[in-house]
Amino acid sequence: MTMDIGALFPQTELGGDRGAVRAWGEAVSNLGFTHAAAYEHVLGADTAVHGDLGGPYDLHHTFREPLLLFSYLAGCTDLAFVTSILIGPQRQTALLAKQAAELDMLSNGQFRLGLGIGWNRVEYDSLGHSFADRAAFLEDQIGVLRALWTHESVHVDSRFHHIKAAGLAPLPIQRPIPIWIGANAPSALRRVGRLADGWFPMVRPGGGLDEALAIIAEGAAEAGRDLAQIQFEGRVDYANRDPEKMARHAERWREAGASHLSVNTMAAGLVGVDAHIVALGELAEVLL
Repeated sequence: MTMDIGALFPQTELGGDRGAVRAWGEAVSNLGFTHAAAYEHVLGADTAVHGDLGGPYDLHHTFREPLLLFSYLAGCTDLAFVTSILIGPQRQTALLAKQAAELDMLSNGQFRLGLGIGWNRVEYDSLGHSFADRAAFLEDQIGVLRALWTHESVHVDSRFHHIKAAGLAPLPIQRPIPIWIGANAPSALRRVGRLADGWFPMVRPGGGLDEALAIIAEGAAEAGRDLAQIQFEGRVDYANRDPEKMARHAERWREAGASHLSVNTMAAGLVGVDAHIVALGELAEVLL
């Protein structure tokens, strides 16, 4: 089984340097990786005021906006792109559909939109969206996104969305753009089974992956779908600095049925884009 192998953009470690973005993206492409991945936060919370919100990031962690980041890289590479993940329920759905359609065209139909519900209540409040309703909103949002990507004129009158005879022009190349979901809790895994084209696991082969896939299969069965329709993307971390071990981890993902893999060079003590590029080169030697 083939497995596309890409790289995760080191969001929290490259700051605001435009040159670093281009250097990283061109290195990923030139080394032979298939895709670039990135996850997001629009806002970081000041934990000195809000206390612990239950997540690993705060006001001081840098995050580049993935859709704009990828649009820039689409102009200087032939990479595919994936958000892994974007927090869908805190964004306006029609605007997200438009932005994703534009990126799909700029990347020649090589974009996957990964979505999740997030954990940062302050971010939701600041963006004017309901934290409590985020799971229900996402389920509604997915259908609206697909309708906007596949129909010239859309009519939606649901709990969260109201569109009357309106649509996107131009439509994306992929109709619809694949929607993937990041999920770990049983309810979210069932959502993957019911609604998603793919899944970003928060577990690993031999460490909960089979159990999670079984729950996804239950959700798929509820919707009359087959688990085989749903792809998933593993992750290999550079932090252990052991290329042979990383190669074994990648092979376990392949054997488990992963269609995609991303390599992560964050949290490995690397300083500056050049160090991340060297690490990507080491990974390319053992994985590609």
